[in-house]
Amino acid sequence: QVQLVESGGGLVQAGGSLRLSCGASGSISSIAAMGWYRQAPGKERELVAIMPRGGSTSYADSVKGRFTLSGDLTKKTVYLQMNSLKPEDTAVYYCKTILSFGLRDYWGQGTQVTVSS
Repeated sequence: QVQLVESGGGLVQAGGSLRLSCGASGSISSIAAMGWYRQAPGKERELVAIMPRGGSTSYADSVKGRFTLSGDLTKKTVYLQMNSLKPEDTAVYYCKTILSFGLRDYWGQGTQVTVSS
């Protein structure tokens, strides 16, 4: 069993900042990648940022220059610093981890981010 615990969502005004945290626990020998996705009402879930082991972090074009993904995959923890937030960033943000063994993926329960105009 693998569990992901997210925190840090909330309500913020446009131009503000929030920091999301995600920690993984359970039967994890090694993580291949870890990051964040989001899903706005009526839209499909989309990649926000993901950090692969030994590779470069990838960002959605819509968040480049505003969001920063950091963390330590050996410590099974990632953080998403979100600056200059816009109303269109409003969504439920989900943490995802992909295990090295078998490339199985796991999702967190989601945390709501609401940006008011």
